[in-house]
Amino acid sequence: MQLLNWKDGLIGVGFPAVIQKGVALTAANIDKAWIGMNVEKVLGEATGMPVIAINDADAAGIAEMEFGVGKGAMGTVLLITIGTGLGSALFTDGQLVRNTEFGHFELKGKVAEQYASDSARRNSHLSWEDWGQRFNKYLVMMKRLLFPELIILGGGVSKRYDKFQDQIVVDVPIKLAAFRNKAGAIGAAYYAYQEWQKRNG
Repeated sequence: MQLLNWKDGLIGVGFPAVIQKGVALTAANIDKAWIGMNVEKVLGEATGMPVIAINDADAAGIAEMEFGVGKGAMGTVLLITIGTGLGSALFTDGQLVRNTEFGHFELKGKVAEQYASDSARRNSHLSWEDWGQRFNKYLVMMKRLLFPELIILGGGVSKRYDKFQDQIVVDVPIKLAAFRNKAGAIGAAYYAYQEWQKRNG
């Protein structure tokens, strides 16, 4: 991959919201003032560089599918990022389905990420075992909805997988993201590189 000249480059940004045409449409875990704001324009003005924005979980998924544990995987692949919320990225034969937001489905009478994210574990003072059972219920729901052939777990909590892996009994192959918390930055950069190539032939 050739390096971009900084003066002529394009900055890729993974942003925690549904992004359409550069505009944030949601703000589940960030200030609501971002809703309706053109992220690309705001960050472009702040950096003095052209910016292209993508949902942060989608960016993480791109990194894992292009360079990580999902490389070469066909069929339906689901990446879940576990952190303050539950981010998701869905791929069909390597093609991204944008802005899935599967962390916002209802589970046990709550928004799923309020029930099974890492912040839910901490806020409810759950043991890793108890939280792992909750998270497994979330994965079972994802299986019933999507029937993925592979689930990739990313985000900060994936590096603590040994603490809760015994509770993960969903009947789908599980892999841990290769890039963990760096996946979003890597995927956003690669997304920007691809877009830069399109614009510059």
